[in-house]
Amino acid sequence: MPWTDYIFWSRSTAADDPAPPPKSASTSKSNGTWTSPLNARDYTHYTTPQTLIFAGLTTASTLALIKLYKNHLRRIPGAEYLKPGFFRRRSLYGYVTSVGDADGLRLFHTPGGRLMGWGWWRQVGVKAKGKGRGIRKTEGTLSIRIAGIDAPEMAHFGKEEQAYSKEAFDWLRGFTEHKYVRVYPYRNDQFGRVVGSVFRRQWVVWNTDVGLQMLKRGLATVYEAKSGAEFGDSEAIYRETEAQAKAKGLGIWKHPGFIGRLLGQEKAVESPREYKTRTAQQEHGRKAAPKPPVSAAIALKPEVPSGGWLGGLLKSDSASPIAQSESAAPKAQDGASHKVKKGK
Repeated sequence: MPWTDYIFWSRSTAADDPAPPPKSASTSKSNGTWTSPLNARDYTHYTTPQTLIFAGLTTASTLALIKLYKNHLRRIPGAEYLKPGFFRRRSLYGYVTSVGDADGLRLFHTPGGRLMGWGWWRQVGVKAKGKGRGIRKTEGTLSIRIAGIDAPEMAHFGKEEQAYSKEAFDWLRGFTEHKYVRVYPYRNDQFGRVVGSVFRRQWVVWNTDVGLQMLKRGLATVYEAKSGAEFGDSEAIYRETEAQAKAKGLGIWKHPGFIGRLLGQEKAVESPREYKTRTAQQEHGRKAAPKPPVSAAIALKPEVPSGGWLGGLLKSDSASPIAQSESAAPKAQDGASHKVKKGK
């Protein structure tokens, strides 16, 4: 029925309505019978080549994006999140929030770098609570130990500062802090740090090995531990660079001057390995030294005067041998006079 006739259907009569078309055999066959299921569905359109190809491409793209995110775009907030399969196969690109000592730094992992919005769209670092407090330098970061080198130790845990430790710390801080670097991790050490080689990109395409630069300037030595040393593929060039710095007398390899020779200094400053060995022996000697007995400790304990400095001064004068002899003389004279009176 046309829509105009449908609107004015009340004006039409039953004779004006067209008769329904007769049901043919094909129509009755397609509509089914009374015994056929009414909710029967046809799934043939799901098996067409176009549908199968589209579904396969969508599934493969989704799985590829998930793998890309997990392997390259997911941020790693700490060393405990690094799986064993990550070491020696992958790298960490991030922002150095702080430098702790002369051979260690704190890295905030920024996967994808600036292409993924880090630094201009996404915030670098964990923001501290409160207004104007900046970011937290250690929270959400990885502690990185530069592999293959051993830098002079700074003062910590009651130990004295090693020579050239401040120079090495200042250079590393100026070269890496608040800059983007790439770390090639090798393993986690016993202190929960990630041991790896650190590279900083310079002049757009030039990658600079941070550890090699410290060896070249005489600010570090090749790591000489009995076990746990990691160099990657750079051990040979590290040792060659150290030998060149030692021959030139740079940094810690600087030869003593005239005044140093007069004071008896025959060699350059002790290496970090010698410093650690010496301090460890001193610490072991202090722990192994026998404690004095309680009576001896009490006897050796200085007596604190109760009358202040003046009372202590008077007490020390009275305790002197001269004062004791002078006080003993009147007593002897008193005893002699007492005997004379008794004899009388």
